[in-house]
Amino acid sequence: MVFLAVGCLLACAGCSRAEKPVASADPQEKRYALTGEVVSVDAARRVLAVQHEAVEGLMPAMTMEFAVSPGDTAVIKPGEHIRAELVQDAKGDFHLEKIWPDDRTAAATVAASAQALRQDTLIRGRSAYREVGETLPDFALYDQTGQVVQSQRFRGKQIMLNFIYTRCPVATMCPAATTSMIAAQNLAREAGIRNIEFVSVSFDSANDTPGVLKDYADARGIDTSNFSFLTGPEGAIKDLLMQFGIIAEFNGPLVKHTLATLLIDERGKIIHRADASGWDPRDFVAKMHRE
Repeated sequence: MVFLAVGCLLACAGCSRAEKPVASADPQEKRYALTGEVVSVDAARRVLAVQHEAVEGLMPAMTMEFAVSPGDTAVIKPGEHIRAELVQDAKGDFHLEKIWPDDRTAAATVAASAQALRQDTLIRGRSAYREVGETLPDFALYDQTGQVVQSQRFRGKQIMLNFIYTRCPVATMCPAATTSMIAAQNLAREAGIRNIEFVSVSFDSANDTPGVLKDYADARGIDTSNFSFLTGPEGAIKDLLMQFGIIAEFNGPLVKHTLATLLIDERGKIIHRADASGWDPRDFVAKMHRE
């Protein structure tokens, strides 16, 4: 998969991302919307065979093989319906990017949750920001396996939660935040803390598909048995940012943002918060409850 370069707005100490799919820097590269059903997955060749619908302006409905990323071959299963961007390069070769599950039931669950979250944010108004002592809002997003994860799944467990995006090139921002989350996960395991889940929500829903998040986790050797990377509708992400008090300025194709990490107890109550990325994992682990 080709990852498009994104600038970072250092003056804001934040990260940047494309709010919508952007045109390739290569004027000879063309992009098309594609939907279809996966017929087979060849992980060794990094290829999906897709029985796709007609691609407007390019080709009729047919079954065709497409190159994809390792993460996509790990996430996608035969029989799944997908939507993606079909990319034709200057040589006329095709590959798929930005692959999303296209299951109607899953999509309806995520959409209904996003709508409910939007209503909750509007009702809370100026009080949308959830202080320490308030509860986690309900949400439903996709994880790095392409499955829908609802916030209720974490009930009865502690949650350590932050926001990142995979293309951030600033070492002191998202990369540092992920490194600290990994350290906290390791320290919690060493301390014998079992009832803890780690969650990183992506700012960049235009790029960070389940397959991209899978690649991100695998590249860092992250143990995902209790570490989920979540992505989903941009509207839902914006509402979560607002409710967690994270500043995000959407300016055309860029977004400048701050960072925050939260610890949520078994009852869904926010018990600790650290802003920016310079927090100490030991402080969070010390506040976790032991069974």
